[in-house]
Amino acid sequence: MLFKLKNSNREGALLRKLNSAVERFALRHPNFGVPNLMLYIVIGNAAAFFLLRMTNGAAIQFLYFDWGQVLRGQIWRLATFIFVPESTQPFNLILSLYFMYFIGSMLEREWGTPKFSLYYLSGVILTLITGVVSHYAFGYGALTGTYYVGMSMFLAFAALYPDARLMLFYVIPIKAKWLALADVALFAVDVIGALLRGSWLSALLPVIALFNFLIFFWCEIVDQIDRQRGYSRHRNSHQTIQFKSAVRQQRKKEAQQGYRHKCSVCGRTDTDHPDLEFRYCSRCAGYHCFCVDHIFNHEHFKE
Repeated sequence: MLFKLKNSNREGALLRKLNSAVERFALRHPNFGVPNLMLYIVIGNAAAFFLLRMTNGAAIQFLYFDWGQVLRGQIWRLATFIFVPESTQPFNLILSLYFMYFIGSMLEREWGTPKFSLYYLSGVILTLITGVVSHYAFGYGALTGTYYVGMSMFLAFAALYPDARLMLFYVIPIKAKWLALADVALFAVDVIGALLRGSWLSALLPVIALFNFLIFFWCEIVDQIDRQRGYSRHRNSHQTIQFKSAVRQQRKKEAQQGYRHKCSVCGRTDTDHPDLEFRYCSRCAGYHCFCVDHIFNHEHFKE
């Protein structure tokens, strides 16, 4: 158990360092990246789509990534695989490219060009590295498209705009955070399905995409978890429970007595004297109310 905890702490520290390095790089290199990057990605996808249509799909042989072909001098494959469209249906392609452009533009607007370009580029590079490792480890590593890079972009969008409403199946409004959870579940299904088929590359790609997301969002995720834990501890603390119980009793008492505040010294109430201010003494045991004339002039109650 202690060994697992140490490993978890090391992994968390590594992700935090990577996250800090990303932030520093983006701040120190304001001219890094390609402004409106998603526009060029969309144009490239559209051009590849028409090329595939005109060649009846034969052009795919020159576009997808294959490390063995790269070693033979076909270095363009390091970039052209990015533009291989996920769908060959025009309607689906238009919708997917529009959504990609919308998500990418929102991220670039929120982060700035350097950080967004770094996010997309790191996703592509990690995907390429996975393909190269798969080539040597399993004997295959062909990559067509950057589906999981695009999905990691949506996870980033949902993390930044969790309550943004999107149209599921183009008719059902749903918040981005719920769609993101569904996407993570689909990632898990894809990984399990790939492992059952023995396709190690297909199993690694979703994991790599999630890793890229965690590099950029680890600090925010940990901070959110810590805030939730702190809130939970406060909500379940003895002092909070005691206070809530006292409030319920006080409200019940108010309903029976017809007033909300009553000075424990002089007996005046807010019903009889609506302009009179009342306070509770923090030094008294229990919850005792006093008017402004006696809040600093009374003997403290003791249990």
